Amino acid sequence: MKAFATLYLRLDATTSSNAKLEALRDYFATAPAEDAAWAVYFLAGGRPRQLVPTRVLREQATAQAGLPDWLFEESYQAVGDLAETISLLVPVHADGSDEGLATWVEQHLLPLRGLPPEQIQQRLQPLWAQLDRPSLMLCLKLITGSFRVGVSKLLVTRALAQLAGLDAKRVAQRMVGYTDISHRPTAASYQMLIAAESADEHRQRGGQPYPFFLAHPLQAPTEQFDTLLGPPSAWQIEWKWDGIRAQVVKREGQLWVWSRGEELVTDRFPELHSLAQTLPDGVVLDGEILVWKPGDTPAELAVQPFALLQQRIGRKTLGKKLLSDAPVVLQAYDLLEWQGEDWRNRPQHERRRQLERLVEDHPLAPVLLSPLLDGPDWADLARQREQSRSLGVEGLMLKQREALYGVGRTKDMGTWWKWKIDPFSVDAVLIYAQRGHGRRASLYSDYTFAVWDAPAGTPGRALVPFAKAYSGLSDEEMRKVDAIIRKTTVETFGPVRSVTPTLVFELGFEGIALSKRHKSGIAVRFPRMLRWRLDKPVEEADDLATLQALLA
Repeated sequence: MKAFATLYLRLDATTSSNAKLEALRDYFATAPAEDAAWAVYFLAGGRPRQLVPTRVLREQATAQAGLPDWLFEESYQAVGDLAETISLLVPVHADGSDEGLATWVEQHLLPLRGLPPEQIQQRLQPLWAQLDRPSLMLCLKLITGSFRVGVSKLLVTRALAQLAGLDAKRVAQRMVGYTDISHRPTAASYQMLIAAESADEHRQRGGQPYPFFLAHPLQAPTEQFDTLLGPPSAWQIEWKWDGIRAQVVKREGQLWVWSRGEELVTDRFPELHSLAQTLPDGVVLDGEILVWKPGDTPAELAVQPFALLQQRIGRKTLGKKLLSDAPVVLQAYDLLEWQGEDWRNRPQHERRRQLERLVEDHPLAPVLLSPLLDGPDWADLARQREQSRSLGVEGLMLKQREALYGVGRTKDMGTWWKWKIDPFSVDAVLIYAQRGHGRRASLYSDYTFAVWDAPAGTPGRALVPFAKAYSGLSDEEMRKVDAIIRKTTVETFGPVRSVTPTLVFELGFEGIALSKRHKSGIAVRFPRMLRWRLDKPVEEADDLATLQALLA
């Protein structure tokens, strides 16, 4: 555990990718395989379910530290991170346990899940007493599922590839599915990641998908497209769907459906199960899972809002009514494997042509072929892009016709661009604030925004909260807002402050839907601050009618 805690501190202390890469190589070069297996899992984004309720941890910490609840709460608000707060308050071991990461996870931490609170408390004190301060903080982050450090999966892949003398793309392929919640890291699974390449490895086995190829955002003016991209004829152009990116894998008579987050979601989409009979073996499709209701919108597109799909994602069981109200399809746009052969190194247009033949030759009812768009120039395509909102899509995807299928967001094998439409936006008023976490723990950086419940001039109108946001401001702007919040605080509710309404911000968001759970009756998707409206008084902020108009 101490070695992994040391790695965490090295990674957390720098923003340099090269320094982080060096720290990762140093750790994996000396770590036992069973410890390295769990390290890869956590660093690459693996998140086991929370092992101990937060309430139990707080009660145990206050008892061991001998503090009243209010003082623990004040300490937590000052530090901004629960694991770090507890590690600073409770007694620790000067030297710490020499047991490795795998031993701690498998023998001490995972067995805590599901135990009654009184048994958990009996176990926590002797466990914590074995650890030094950095190891205790790391242990608590693993217990709460809040382990995060500024390392991408790509960087972990590069470190392992350099250590083993392998192509990083080969390691990335082996790591697909490694962080799925059903996977249990072992010394053997780690050794497979760094093993020498074998001749028969290139042919996929089982239900393993491929690493997803990701698009870059395109934000240049349309007038520059000819210079940046060349003519539209060099690109395969499609709608950008707003659903769940997925790969459908059919091998040896079995079907697997994987999300972009490398989560196995086959059971969540029973509509696709028929592909086990109709899709040929040795096929991997890349596409988007969407709620689809033909006839509700123009005939060529019948995609429903993401909010409807989200209802299915959040349910543990899928009843007949929900399946009827929100039926899904796979909008397929790429073919990654055909007849058991990896097609990712073939050009985009060749993969598309074979995908069209596949859909034409086989009755794949829940699979639709993502339609292609064309136009004489970029100006014409920009006009087509303006229809996106009315059609329920996010804009256009531009894929080089000669592009190969890469790994992650890279350009070394060709490029995909996502040319999204501008977000929805409204001017809203900041009414509540809460301190952030990590480096923002001392700043009020997480905000709740409201709009008016009636138009200007209406007697007795009030502000109604509708969205929370914490991103979009520069560090300097955030410090200025923090100072205003402290001066205009009206009340405090635990960590939250209500403030005198004085600040107006333009909020942007990707989607909007009706919601019975929100006081405003409206929920927005991915809200963030676009700019601080210093030029606009609070009285001129938008009202609910503005949001309701966007629903249309």
